Amino acid sequence: MISLDANILARFLLNDDPAQFKQARDLLARPDVYTAPPTVLLELVWVLESYDCTRDEVVQALKMLMGLPNFKPKSFEAICYAVNWYAEGMDFGDAIHLALSAGDDAFATFDKTLGKVAEQNGIAPRVQVLKR
Repeated sequence: MISLDANILARFLLNDDPAQFKQARDLLARPDVYTAPPTVLLELVWVLESYDCTRDEVVQALKMLMGLPNFKPKSFEAICYAVNWYAEGMDFGDAIHLALSAGDDAFATFDKTLGKVAEQNGIAPRVQVLKR
């Protein structure tokens, strides 16, 4: 299994550098199996957002990557939850944090917005917002 960096995935999705796009496309067309840690996908979302991709475009890009037969991101189930929560309006970083905290009793934060969004969407683990 070969782990990929966000820059390869970004070039593949954005096609903003023809030579690098071709290399990324050719790499992903090989029969090898590829992966990426959640941190790479977090960075990828930041890159896509910095290119003014809409939330819907980012969601579609992530779903397309995750649908590739030879791309198996680490913590796949958590990434799926994070993508869905991001699609519903949650910050992707917060969504990753919560998804990777599955099974914990609670996720403590000072972030009131995160607590509100998580409660509205019935997200587990429970988000415990500490008073400032």
